[in-house]
Amino acid sequence: MSETGKLRTPALDPATMPWVEHTDYPEPFRAAVAGAERRRLGDALALGNFGVNLTRLPPGCISSHRHWHTKQDEFVYMLAGTLVLITDGGEQTLTAGMVAGFPAGRKDGHQFVNRSSEDALYLEVGDRTPGDDGEYPDIDMIWRNVGDGDRYVYLHKDGTPY
Repeated sequence: MSETGKLRTPALDPATMPWVEHTDYPEPFRAAVAGAERRRLGDALALGNFGVNLTRLPPGCISSHRHWHTKQDEFVYMLAGTLVLITDGGEQTLTAGMVAGFPAGRKDGHQFVNRSSEDALYLEVGDRTPGDDGEYPDIDMIWRNVGDGDRYVYLHKDGTPY
């Protein structure tokens, strides 16, 4: 720490960051992820090649609808609590200290569900490869990258917009 006791970049105390509850999912898919909160650590540190979020998932909430990415790798490190990881292969329970990884292009939709009575806390890391698209195998939705990689549009699987 500095002489004043406060960190300065390139260091950061995540506790000083606001929790952000945000989804750009179209209706009717927003409600399932309501309550999930993130501290956008990678953005706060101006990281351009990958993103890092400290995510808090309250009881009864899901991280996202089951999805997979065409170009983005994802990595999750459990810090506290218990989550159920759901993939094409079934369900697994993850607790503090466990990790999960989702390679780009693997058509194996994944999501986390908090079925416990306590908040779960985890780090999620994903690269920011331009042109990443993806699919939600359980619902009528896909996303397509538009522009420079920072914006997505959500479409029905037949290509019509929401």
